[in-house]
This record gives sequence, structure tokens and C-alpha cells, in this order.
Amino acid sequence: MVANGEGWTEGTVDVEGHPVFYRRSADVPDALPIVHVHGFAISGSYLMPTARVLAARATNVVPDLPGYGKSERWDYTLGIPALAHALVKILDALELEKVVLVGNSMGCPISLEVAHSAPDRVERIVLVSPAGGVHNQGLGRAIRQLAADGPRESRQMARVAVPDYVKFGPINTFHLFSELTRFPSLERIITSSVPTLAVIGSRDPLMPPPARVREVGRLAGDNTTVALIEGAAHAINFSHPGELAHVIGSWLDGVEIVDDPDSPGLTRVLQLPRD
Repeated sequence: MVANGEGWTEGTVDVEGHPVFYRRSADVPDALPIVHVHGFAISGSYLMPTARVLAARATNVVPDLPGYGKSERWDYTLGIPALAHALVKILDALELEKVVLVGNSMGCPISLEVAHSAPDRVERIVLVSPAGGVHNQGLGRAIRQLAADGPRESRQMARVAVPDYVKFGPINTFHLFSELTRFPSLERIITSSVPTLAVIGSRDPLMPPPARVREVGRLAGDNTTVALIEGAAHAINFSHPGELAHVIGSWLDGVEIVDDPDSPGLTRVLQLPRD
């Protein structure tokens, strides 16, 4: 493990014979660790802006899942269940018994799968720009949505994402993205007993229309809260770290989620119909 400034360290853990890279903030006693789960074909580096803000309230861990970023590539592309299994192994190696998971994009179904397969390890889930499911089917439609999102993200995001996408490769991209669009995210949300916060951006082309969001909220029940950040696209963790961290912190503290006047974007909680 090596120091990386600002109280952060970097290291690797072994997952089934493969080194997996992670970043970890300074320990905060008596606070549940927050683990950030990155999206499709990209490393965890773009999650660091939000993780740095949240590091004042809890230990934050940002891994590169197997085959991504600085973690070793396996002989095959891991699907959502296998990545969830690997994430549990990472928690084991870091001796994190119970955590808050903050997923972005593909990191959302991975987080939901961990909560489904190992609910005793997850205290709460934050789903930031959740991807997968009916609205992202078929593959061609999902690719067009991603293409539409690109110009809406900051140029700095492209500098982070493009090298990761190139490293991941087109074959891995096709196989995993196809699985992602078929993953039963809605079923996992509806059946999960873990308190869940979904944070979506008003400019995210991968998100379903408002009527569908309300329908999901109605089916999910009272343990699910949905917050909207006006002006945000898909990579909210990178583009709006202060606003997102404020929303997450408010929700974890059980206080009313209101806009952070010192951060870009305008947050409001969506009032969802309930059965």
C-alpha cells in the first residue's frame, strides 16, 4: 500500500489469484465505509471527485473491478453476477464487514446484485444514473443513448474515460454491454429490502421518461428515494461531486434532501406514487 496524498492510499488485493487495484481514504472511526462502484468499460478514477468530498464523513474505497483500469485483465469478460461476486471478495480482503455501496451506471446493477446475493454486507445502496433494463434495450438503442450522452459531459471526463475505453476493447465492450441491457435491474430494486437512494440527472439520455421513473418508484415501495439533479448528465459523480455528496450525506443522516447552494446543479426529491 502506498500513500497518494490527501490521506488516500493505493494498493492491491487478491481476488481468485488476480490482483485488484483500489484507492482508500483515511479511516473514519464509527462510520460505515462507503464503497464506490464504477460504470461500464471504465476505471474507478472518475468516481474520485465525489469520493474525496465524502471522505470527511467515512472511509471511502474506490476499486477498479477485475479487468478494468489498473486491475489485471482476466481471460474472459466478467458479467454482472461475476463482478458482484468479485466485489464481495474485495470487501472480504479489505476486512469491510458492512458497507454503503455507491454505484454509477453499470455499478448500480452490480451493487444491486451484491445486495441480492449478500444482503448482510450492504447497509444502504446509492444508485447514481442506474443503467440496464428495458429502457436501454436493444443494444443499438443503448449505443445511441451513450453517443448522445458524450457531448453532454465535461471535456475533462473524456480525458479520463477514453483511455479506459480503449484498454477495455471492443469485444469486451460488446459482450458486457449486451448483458447489461438485459440485466433485471427493476426486479432487483423491487425485491430489495436494503434502503435505496436513486440519483438521476435531468440531461441523462440513458434514463427512462418521467412516467417510467414514477412507475418504478411506485413498485419499489417506501424504502426507495429518488432525487433529481437538474443539469446533470450520466456521469454525475464526476460532473457534480459537491451536489451528489450533499444529497448522499443528507440521505444517510436521515435529514431532508435539499439543494446545496454552493454546488452546481439544482436538486429536488421526486414525489413518487405509492401503493
